[in-house]
Amino acid sequence: VQLQASGGGRVQPGESLRLSCAASGSMSGISFMAWYRQTPGKQRELVASITASGSTNYADSVKGRFTISRDNAKNTMYLQMNSLKPEDTAVYYCYYLQWGPRSYWGQGTQVTVSS
Repeated sequence: VQLQASGGGRVQPGESLRLSCAASGSMSGISFMAWYRQTPGKQRELVASITASGSTNYADSVKGRFTISRDNAKNTMYLQMNSLKPEDTAVYYCYYLQWGPRSYWGQGTQVTVSS
């Protein structure tokens, strides 16, 4: 499985971005998908996740502002980010967990929120 993250950029506080994570390869046995983010000097943190059954979970810091979703037909996962804040600035990574277990990371996409 290969993951390609895209959609990052530089926006002002209060604006929105949508990240995409396009997957290629065998999707069989993918049980968990997530977005993580990381800033320099800090550990990578879980932002949002979605299971194969569609259950979602969010970090408290993004609840009510971010929405994770997936399009199985396109093998793509999304993160809709609204009301962005400067503290959302980070490199965002997509992550897939496959039965085995095997885990996969995307290459990261930079999100910068600044006025």
